[in-house]
Amino acid sequence: MLGMTASPVLASTRPQITMFRDAGCDCCLKWAALAEQAGYAVRTVDQPHMPALKQRAGVPEALWSCHTAMIDRHPVEGHVPFAAIAKMRAMGPKAPFGLAVPGMPIGSPGMEVPDGRREPFDVMAFDRDGRSWRFV
Repeated sequence: MLGMTASPVLASTRPQITMFRDAGCDCCLKWAALAEQAGYAVRTVDQPHMPALKQRAGVPEALWSCHTAMIDRHPVEGHVPFAAIAKMRAMGPKAPFGLAVPGMPIGSPGMEVPDGRREPFDVMAFDRDGRSWRFV
């Protein structure tokens, strides 16, 4: 269950993600549930002004998606796979400022469909100046 853990000690040792979303977007909750399964403690915040939040977080507009998460002070935009987040976190100070999966590609984490279809997508990295490049 989202936000629930077996023990307070376990919760404090799990990496923390705060995910901001528009209250009407259900795929964000699917991504958050997958984050919990991947070992993250997720706090979900309904945010009525997502464009302003994305700008404050430093996410380049060309990379915007439906939700914006923060982990270790890094913005993570949209349906980013958890292996990419783990790779970014393992890079330490050499990590990019943030990661994004622009749009809402079918088959990305939280955007799965019953027939298993997948649209190709790239995980993009970006820096504080808005420059972006393919991460994985």
